[in-house]
Amino acid sequence: MVMPHLPIADSHNDLLLGCMHRRERGVADPFGEDWLAGLRAGGVVFQVLPIFTEEQFIGEAALRRTLEIISLAREIADRHIDDVAIVECATDIDQIIDSGRIALLIALEGAEPIGSSLSIIETFWNLGVRMASLTWNRRTMMADGIGETDTGGRLSSLGVEAVQEMNRLGMVVDISHLSAPGVTHLSEVATRPFVATHSSCRALCDHPRNLTDDQMSLVADSGGFVAVNAFGAFVSSSNPTVDGFIDHLEHAAAVIGGRSVAVGADFIYDLFRMVDPVLGRQMLVDPEDLPVIADLKAPADYPNLVRPLIGRLGFEQAAHIASENMLDFFRVNLPCRPAHSQ
Repeated sequence: MVMPHLPIADSHNDLLLGCMHRRERGVADPFGEDWLAGLRAGGVVFQVLPIFTEEQFIGEAALRRTLEIISLAREIADRHIDDVAIVECATDIDQIIDSGRIALLIALEGAEPIGSSLSIIETFWNLGVRMASLTWNRRTMMADGIGETDTGGRLSSLGVEAVQEMNRLGMVVDISHLSAPGVTHLSEVATRPFVATHSSCRALCDHPRNLTDDQMSLVADSGGFVAVNAFGAFVSSSNPTVDGFIDHLEHAAAVIGGRSVAVGADFIYDLFRMVDPVLGRQMLVDPEDLPVIADLKAPADYPNLVRPLIGRLGFEQAAHIASENMLDFFRVNLPCRPAHSQ
């Protein structure tokens, strides 16, 4: 029997970090060697590329490092011009996908590169960044991450101003990793839809990184989407499986509607496996010990999701979750004019 095909839109893959590490260790084309074939094999047509600030770059070095990684993303697009292109406005999405290429969207995972300088947000916009979160798990000058639970902190006044500036530009705000009070506060001050790019369901797996039903509803009520995370520890505390991941997709759809759910797999296995063991040494993790879903640990594994997803939810709903919901969101919410004209 022929495997049903669904194009995939994925709102979180840290491959830029992996490419940066590999290039620093002498690999001329890490994207082409390590990731392109897997994205193609998995049917990925739209991929968000977050830029994460590692611990050693927190502070003023965060801006320099982020600029280097944005430059790398541009280099990847130039080198692989027949396979990928960077999305900067809404009309780019279908033009890129219809040409047979993978649409790449650059994002910031955490506001460390911005620091306290709100003008940097527009600088990043002009460099092609179209989405950003205020935090990773740690605290920034704008908000607390989910790993900072003692303060009960909402957004700082700087964080509120940052959201206002992002809303002005049309840069999408991502709440994944944001503290619970921060999510509520952001919902009170945002004037445009916001999203969760890689968060699973707290009702099914009681992990701090997962969202409660009420938090998912805040995202959906804003007009945004919740993209479910496939990292095993967020899917199940004991035995993460593809079916368990689909349980999260199905639960989210039951809570916020099938048109507000997407996929943000957060594949980390390849990141650790391909980066010589630099990241493994830093975080004391062997790739084989990571709590990943055995049949869904890299983009090439997406066909293993497609058949059971269709079987559980039907072709139409599965197609929306696999790509159409996310694509529709960005088609509507990315501006098609320069920031300074708004």
